[in-house]
Amino acid sequence: MPYYRVVGEVPRKRHVRFRRPDGGLYAEELMGEEGFSSDSSLLYHRNLPTAIVKAETVTAGADEALTPNLPLAPRHFRTRDLPVGGDMVTGRQTLAGNADVRLSYIAADAPSELYRDSKGDECVYIASGRVLFESTYGAIEAGEGDYVVIPTGTIHRWVPLDGPVTALAIEASGHIRPPKRYLSQYGQFLEHAPYCERDLRAPGEPLLREGSDVPVLVRTRGGLSRLVYKNHPFDVVGWDGYLYPYAFNIDDFEPIVKRTHAPPPVHQTFEGPGFVICSFCPRPLDFHPEAVPIPYNHHNVDSDEFMFYVGGDYSARRGSGIDVGSISLHPAGFTHGPAPGAVEAVIDAVERGVSQTTELAVMIDTFRPLDLGTAALAREDPSYAWSWAR
Repeated sequence: MPYYRVVGEVPRKRHVRFRRPDGGLYAEELMGEEGFSSDSSLLYHRNLPTAIVKAETVTAGADEALTPNLPLAPRHFRTRDLPVGGDMVTGRQTLAGNADVRLSYIAADAPSELYRDSKGDECVYIASGRVLFESTYGAIEAGEGDYVVIPTGTIHRWVPLDGPVTALAIEASGHIRPPKRYLSQYGQFLEHAPYCERDLRAPGEPLLREGSDVPVLVRTRGGLSRLVYKNHPFDVVGWDGYLYPYAFNIDDFEPIVKRTHAPPPVHQTFEGPGFVICSFCPRPLDFHPEAVPIPYNHHNVDSDEFMFYVGGDYSARRGSGIDVGSISLHPAGFTHGPAPGAVEAVIDAVERGVSQTTELAVMIDTFRPLDLGTAALAREDPSYAWSWAR
């Protein structure tokens, strides 16, 4: 994270004696990235965070094999047709992935067990519903439109609050961060950035739980394990540093606009290893008097474009079947753009006084081809690839 936070009780200096009320020592844990040469936080536990009493291999829920996008074609998947049930960790339904990132749909109605992803950071976009995210750092209440970014190795769980929660899970092979071009050399958000520190919500107080023999599901590059901790991992009385989970709501993204249509990098929200995450938000239509206020036909030769449509009106794809809950995949090697007649329709709407878009979407651009998961293939619209020829 680009700025420092302190929550709960911490000693005045690092790595000094910090005593509990009974005279014993709190157990200090350094959680750091890139061999402790990047962001880190110090957490102070009531009990030893190293004390486990059992470890076992877990076979259920292992990463499924993916299918190459062959023959090469644009795809349309209808997530609203996917089943509801399970929790936000083991109930993930795989849509697409590659060696850098795995993308899954969530339609959960039950609390998850404690979980730790040790393969990489996760970013979970909440499409509908409300959920309580609990972790060793504390809790965050998240709802519709929230991105929840979770550092590698963070023990956490998800608890739906008012019924089912739908979401898109983005599981990275490394770290997910704000784009470097938005930050100063010291990590502060710059004035041209489309969001800033005030827009980020992190845990505000410790979350303390009692318990013994507590199981935690752990994902590593080798597969899944379940570790049983002697004491409940939520025993942190305080922490400080630059590394912690946080939430950012898509409605707080400030669109960057031009007089004519701007390319996707203006929508970038986060970056990860081999991919970027973008937010398409309601914004003023292009305002040059001769502007064509709709995406031009484009061919991103180096990346696949995975778009999750979460709200509003998608005039550029009208007539293609795209609607709220849709996911489109436009692969490298394919030129795509507005549906037939969409350009004329938008120009006519502008001349009638329409001045703003209403679309809301989350896009992941990957720099290696995306393979397809069984959940996506099971809910594919087979006619989408031919929608431009109608």
